[in-house]
Amino acid sequence: MATTPRNDERIEHASVRAGELDVTYLSCGSGPLALCMHGFPDSPHTWRHLMPVLAERGYRAVAPFQRGYAPTSVAPSGVYQTAALARDANALHEALGGDEHAVIIGHDWGAPTVCGAAIDEPQRWNKVVSMSVPPGPALGISFLGNLAQIQRSWYMFFFQHALSNHVVAANDLAFIDMLWAQWSPGYDASKDLPHVKDALRNPEHLQAALGYYRATLGDGKRDPGLGELQQRMGSEFPTQPMLYLHGENCGCIGVEVARAAQATAPGNVRFEYVANAGHFVQVEQPTRVNQLIVEFLAG
Repeated sequence: MATTPRNDERIEHASVRAGELDVTYLSCGSGPLALCMHGFPDSPHTWRHLMPVLAERGYRAVAPFQRGYAPTSVAPSGVYQTAALARDANALHEALGGDEHAVIIGHDWGAPTVCGAAIDEPQRWNKVVSMSVPPGPALGISFLGNLAQIQRSWYMFFFQHALSNHVVAANDLAFIDMLWAQWSPGYDASKDLPHVKDALRNPEHLQAALGYYRATLGDGKRDPGLGELQQRMGSEFPTQPMLYLHGENCGCIGVEVARAAQATAPGNVRFEYVANAGHFVQVEQPTRVNQLIVEFLAG
């Protein structure tokens, strides 16, 4: 079957209650659940090339708007730590009737989300795919001595200041255009950015998205009950077969951080580096990314 990207009219919108959230999602196909989790600043529409291919391979591809991204509700608890995102993924598995054949795929914030979900409740997920944020402790360690990565991650520290609420929102969220241009040099994001901005234009939703960073590096609200899972997510790898993809030209997280993660990863984790791609690999090189994913899932 083809892995060539194409927009597909079969992708539909739906919603479901999962945990504390009313989650809106895109869906395509039928069969075992293939849950696709996006990151920042992004939306589920960047899975538009992969979802029809997964459907052709016999999966029900589902791409939710993550916690706080409109039209999914903001979190009533005010909690945006990564462990909460992992629990959201497992709640979606439950709400959508997933079984032991389900697979989970994530990019950017979706990457630690899917790893955390697989670590937390491994019986739910058969295979794991993550992209652009390396699994395990490598990224955290890079903040201790990799000055190039600290420079790339400047925005994480800027988001700790309340001024960032206004700066990111200014001029029709021009800050987001800047990040995409820096992280995926040369890529035309004109089909992606309108969806991203629709998800974040409301100040309440933008503050929620920035809350991911504040719960990680600052004084954002955390649920003490998620502390153990949060700690495991920062130090462990999933035990399921796992594929990790990283763009060779990523302007967000340097390829050297991915290679450091690869050096400490267990044998169940396979690393692939995508040529001529930056951070948003699934839309920059969709044919190659689709091929790697479907071959991994079929293997």
